[in-house]
Amino acid sequence: MRIGKLFAAAKARKSGGPDGPDGPGQSGAPTAAPGPAYGHDDAHTITLGIVTPGRAAAGDSHVPPRPGTAPTTTAAGAASGQGGATGRGRRRKARPRRGPSLRRPRIDYPRAGRRGVRRWLPSWRLTLGTFLFVFGALSGVVGYAYSQTEIPADLNDFATQQDNVYYWADGTEMGRTGQINRQATALKRVPEDVRWAVLAAENASFYSDSGVSPTGMFRAVTRMITGGDTQGGSTITQQYVKNAYLNQRQDLSRKVTEMFIAIKLDNKMSKDEILEGYLNTSWFGRGTYGIQRAAYAYYRKDVSELTVSEGAFLATLLKGAGMYDPHLSDANHRRAVERWEWVLDRMVEIGKLSRSEREQITEFPEPRKPPKPVGLDGQTGYLVETARAYVAAHTDIEPADFDLGGYQIRTTFEKPKVESLAASVKEVRDDLRPKEREADRELHIGAASVEADGRIVALYGGPDYVKQGFNDANASNVPAGTAFAPFVYAAGLQEGVLKERGESRKTITPATVYDGDDKAALQTPEGPYWDRAGKIVRARNDDAKSWGDISLHQALVNSVNTPIMQLGMDVGLDRVRRTATTAGLLPSSFGEQVPALSLGTAKPSAIRMASAYATFAAHGMHTEPYSVTHLTRNGDAVPLDVPSGKRALRAEVAEAVDGALKDSLRTGAASAAGDVGPGAAGKAGTAQDRTSAWFVGYRDVLATAVSISRLDPKTHELLPLDGVGGDPSGKTGAGYPLAIWRDYLRSSP
Repeated sequence: MRIGKLFAAAKARKSGGPDGPDGPGQSGAPTAAPGPAYGHDDAHTITLGIVTPGRAAAGDSHVPPRPGTAPTTTAAGAASGQGGATGRGRRRKARPRRGPSLRRPRIDYPRAGRRGVRRWLPSWRLTLGTFLFVFGALSGVVGYAYSQTEIPADLNDFATQQDNVYYWADGTEMGRTGQINRQATALKRVPEDVRWAVLAAENASFYSDSGVSPTGMFRAVTRMITGGDTQGGSTITQQYVKNAYLNQRQDLSRKVTEMFIAIKLDNKMSKDEILEGYLNTSWFGRGTYGIQRAAYAYYRKDVSELTVSEGAFLATLLKGAGMYDPHLSDANHRRAVERWEWVLDRMVEIGKLSRSEREQITEFPEPRKPPKPVGLDGQTGYLVETARAYVAAHTDIEPADFDLGGYQIRTTFEKPKVESLAASVKEVRDDLRPKEREADRELHIGAASVEADGRIVALYGGPDYVKQGFNDANASNVPAGTAFAPFVYAAGLQEGVLKERGESRKTITPATVYDGDDKAALQTPEGPYWDRAGKIVRARNDDAKSWGDISLHQALVNSVNTPIMQLGMDVGLDRVRRTATTAGLLPSSFGEQVPALSLGTAKPSAIRMASAYATFAAHGMHTEPYSVTHLTRNGDAVPLDVPSGKRALRAEVAEAVDGALKDSLRTGAASAAGDVGPGAAGKAGTAQDRTSAWFVGYRDVLATAVSISRLDPKTHELLPLDGVGGDPSGKTGAGYPLAIWRDYLRSSP
């Protein structure tokens, strides 16, 4: 009976009472609230005759209510008359059964229930999930890109390569260069030692790798993102892909395409086929593509005749022929020797050259001099060389890409002026007797004309580019001598002088008086200047002439050395140097900072001297010299940096120097050239050891510098000008620059 009543009570609770939800059992007695649903439904559990809601344990008389609900009672309590003597109390309708809770997933970040730094530290689940998501997405993108990348059907068409065409300033053609010299050769004709020299330098693991270098690619991509050097990071397979199928552009898209094609190519071709293609398409400089032509360009021999030493040198060129061709500069020669030694040592490391064989290779295999291009004879070759150097320094064009041709280079050179300058030099050269007088041999003359706006309109680099490849107009081995004096004068007017330590600098003017006597002792704020031998340094004038007290203006007009040298000490040699570089000389042209600096120990080129003097003509404004105005490729413009003018000197300073230089031509040391016309100004100069002579000046805004020197062909050291032209004193030789300058300005259009 008891059990039956209990079942009846439970059934009544489910239905809301014995007579239904509105039956007579609802007498207003207290009702039991439904129990909490902590993972179970609201159905009651019958255990040992006790009905409990939810998860209540057997025998419990009370279940803790959920917050916000009324306490619950057991079924037994409800049935024992809590609603009255005879009633069982009012029952609430049970909730319908619910299924498992389906909550919307969310990212717990920032993390709930955490404080401080821990709130912002992702959980390991979130970190792992993010990594797997990114990795999966990236893998999908890479996989898709790989599947869509195809090996091009054709190699780069080298047959479409063109000449580079150079034009005069007026648009007429000046010369052509850029013919490609290449010839394919079978791999079996390349000596094995030479092959391994290339592999040791570029990709020692070539025969075992997959065609790409993941670490190298990562470095290359990182450099692209950070704006660094994008070269490097490629296997030989990747380099072959770049040479044969793609272009020389360095960006992420090209790198990724290169990687995918390299992987596919490595699966399609044999390693020997890839190596053969690489050796036949690589650029070795001197306009050559392929190791066969490189062997001839550098050693005048067939590739099959190359030694391991010569092969190691050619391997160095693959890193950049412009940096390692030893005939381009002394710095290149040093780099080439270091790289050559490294390649040979690397061959020993990878077991492709025995140590005993390496020890026998001690002499660097000097390559032959590069042949002169056809059609660049006379002055044309010097002009083309100057313009090409400007393009290389002021564009993003790689040398290998430039050698592919197709460029049109509009230069600043004016043909009538170039021809007039060459004629003026020839007239002087015709007076020399090199077969009869030794002093007339090995004479070098360099000259350049630069407008105040920076345009190089003419230059004379040597007798013939085909016979003498060295460009004397751009040489940096000839001391400026006393032609440097205007920069000392300008520094004094610009910076002031300091004669007493602890005092402020004082302003000077062109009328400021200095001691012009010969052998005047140099003074510093602390007293006389002593040399390392313990002797007081004394300045000397030409012909040992003493001028007494003389104004700085007259000292420059008459080329008196002692005031200029003392002025340099008073201004400060560092400030003199700074003024000269601001006006246009290169910092690299200066040597040791000693008192002789004021008398021209710097070694600027004729181009730079003309450019710096043009600053005086332009009232203190300086524009860097340039030789190219426009650059196109097959009609499309190519970005080119063209300089603009900047203030180098105060206008009144430049005008004071200009006045002294004009007086020098009218009444001073350069009066022999005073008939070149109004507006002309200039200064002669000789080195203290008589190894160089200059004349630099301008008319209106066109500045021209002419230098003369003698160079020992074996030691490359300067020789004295004594005896040049038959004058033992050397004065005739020193007068040649002035004669060239004068004749050029009088005949130049």
